Amino acid sequence: MSRAAVLGAGSWGTAFAKVLADAGREVTLWARRPVVAAAIRERHVNPDYLPALRLPTAVTATADPREALEGADLVVIAIPSQTLRDNLGGWSRYFAPDATLVSLMKGIELGTLKRMSELIVEAAAVEPDRVAVVTGPNLAAEIAAEQPAATVVACADTDRAARVQKAIATRYLRPYTNDDVIGCELGGAVKNAIALACGMAHGMGFGDNTKASLITRGLAETARLGVALGADPMTFAGLAGLGDLVATCSSPLSRNRTFGEHLGRGETLEQAQAATRYTAEGVKSCLAIRDLAIKHGIEMPITEQVERVCHEGLDPRVAVGALMSREPKSE
Repeated sequence: MSRAAVLGAGSWGTAFAKVLADAGREVTLWARRPVVAAAIRERHVNPDYLPALRLPTAVTATADPREALEGADLVVIAIPSQTLRDNLGGWSRYFAPDATLVSLMKGIELGTLKRMSELIVEAAAVEPDRVAVVTGPNLAAEIAAEQPAATVVACADTDRAARVQKAIATRYLRPYTNDDVIGCELGGAVKNAIALACGMAHGMGFGDNTKASLITRGLAETARLGVALGADPMTFAGLAGLGDLVATCSSPLSRNRTFGEHLGRGETLEQAQAATRYTAEGVKSCLAIRDLAIKHGIEMPITEQVERVCHEGLDPRVAVGALMSREPKSE
C-alpha cells in the first residue's frame, strides 16, 4: 500500500493521516470545508482540529473527494457514523476496484442497526473481506503527540489485515490483527455509551468506585450483546474491548465522557452539545444499541439508562437509582 486517502479531517482523521505518513505513505486528506483543506495543504495545519499538530509534508488535502481518492489503494473513512450512508453514495464510484476500505468509525446506524463495516459493504457494494476496522484505545490527541499506544486491525481477510497493520505501524503506534470484526466494532460502539455514563457519574461528584463499577458492568453488557451477535467473547478482554473502554471512560480527552459530565451537572442535551462543540457518537448510537439489545433479547441496563437521560430527559440521579435498585443477582 503506497497511497492513502483519509475521508474526514476531524481529530482522528487528521491524527491518522499523520500515522500513515509516518509509516511511509503519501496521504490525501478529504476535508468537507475548502478553507480547512487549504490550510492543511499550504501550512500543514488543521486549524479546527489538533491545531498544534504540524502535519508531515507527505500529507496534503482537498475538498474534492474524487481528487482525494484518485490512485488510493487504502481508503480510510473517519466521519460521524450517522452521516456515512449519505457520504458513501457520492464517494463509492471513485473507489479503486481492490482498494482496502478502513473504518475508523465507532457507531451503529440508526434504523438499520448496522455496524459501520456492514454499512460500507451494503452502501458501497463491496465484498466484506475488503473492509477493515481500526479500533482500540486511540485518543487522537495522544496519538498526534506520538505517545505510545496500541490498536487493532480487524478484517475477515487476515492477509488484508496484515497489510493494513504494516501500513500503519510506527514507532509510537503498535497495531495487532484480529479476525473478529463483529466484536471489535461492538466494543468500539458500546463503549461510547458507557463513557457517557462515566462522565455523568463524574459530573455528579461520584468517585472511582462508581466509575470502576460502570466500566466493569458496562463491559459485561457489551460482551453479552457481542456473543449474541456471534462475536468471540475473548475480544472484549483485549484492546478493542477493555482497552478502548478504559481509555474512553477515564480520559478528559474523551468526547463522550466530557459530554456525560455536562449532563451529570444537570445540563440539557442542547446545553451539553453547545459546550462541547464536537460530536459525541454515543449520544445517537445509544438509541441504536438499545434497539439492537431489544431485538436480540439482551439486558443492557447501563445503556438503557444513558438513552433515557439523553433522549427522554431523565435526571441522571434517577438513572443511578434505577441501576442500584435492580434485582440482586450473581455476577
